[in-house]
Amino acid sequence: MPVYFMDNLNKNIKQACQAIKDADALFITAGAGMGVDSGLPDFRGNAGFWKAYPPIAKLGKSFSEMADPVWFDKQPEVAWAFYGHRLNLYRETIPHEGFSKLLDLGRRKPYGYFVFTSNVDGQFQRAGFDDALIEECHGSIHHLQCNGPCSSDIWAIGEEKVNVDMETFRATGELPKCKNCGRLARPNILMFGDWNWISHRTSEQGARLQKWLEKLNSFNAKLAIIEMGAGLAVPTVRYKSQRTGRNLNSTLIRINPRDYHVGQGGIGLPLGAREGINRILC
Repeated sequence: MPVYFMDNLNKNIKQACQAIKDADALFITAGAGMGVDSGLPDFRGNAGFWKAYPPIAKLGKSFSEMADPVWFDKQPEVAWAFYGHRLNLYRETIPHEGFSKLLDLGRRKPYGYFVFTSNVDGQFQRAGFDDALIEECHGSIHHLQCNGPCSSDIWAIGEEKVNVDMETFRATGELPKCKNCGRLARPNILMFGDWNWISHRTSEQGARLQKWLEKLNSFNAKLAIIEMGAGLAVPTVRYKSQRTGRNLNSTLIRINPRDYHVGQGGIGLPLGAREGINRILC
């Protein structure tokens, strides 16, 4: 790595450390890259997606094609193979130590922390973050809704299991059912081309986040934004980080091994999530 690049990186790390030390509150924003260091698959591009799901490679389907609610109507066993395998994987995954370090830091800030994530994996809750201080903008795989839907109800999947035959890529046995009408249930996740996603759980989370941000603004509290693993393909998290940074005149620290570029006043670090967290929490 060129010397000039290393000098800039070290300078940016020092600036990030200082911004975090000076902050009264912490806004943690995260995309899919946050979970890679915990061993979760990198779905970036078809190559990464197909490596995680060889049976789908044989079908030649992309992530966006598989993450389409139409499969729950056409081939529910295939739909629940895709989401059931992910559910099982997330349940077994232990969040890397970067999660606990951020949690400890956020708890020590006078105005606390809030999390905004596009991840549906529930890893922040698994790491001990308060569920009331998280907005999951694309929903959660750990919650269900009716595939119809017959109502606007959302409920936790709890310990319900989904068995998946990875050779045939089909869910086997009984599939999750709606608690009201008994028909097929689906994850409460915003999918591609999804007109039936029930959004009130996420909307309520967003209202709590907005209230927290308004509180910070009213008390003129200093906010540091730490964004990790948020790419350009679905830039929801990046937009949220940038908009919040502008509205509250806050420092945005963007940690991303590839898409680390950030606007004026921000700090870009070309690092993975876990390494980035370890280096800025000094």
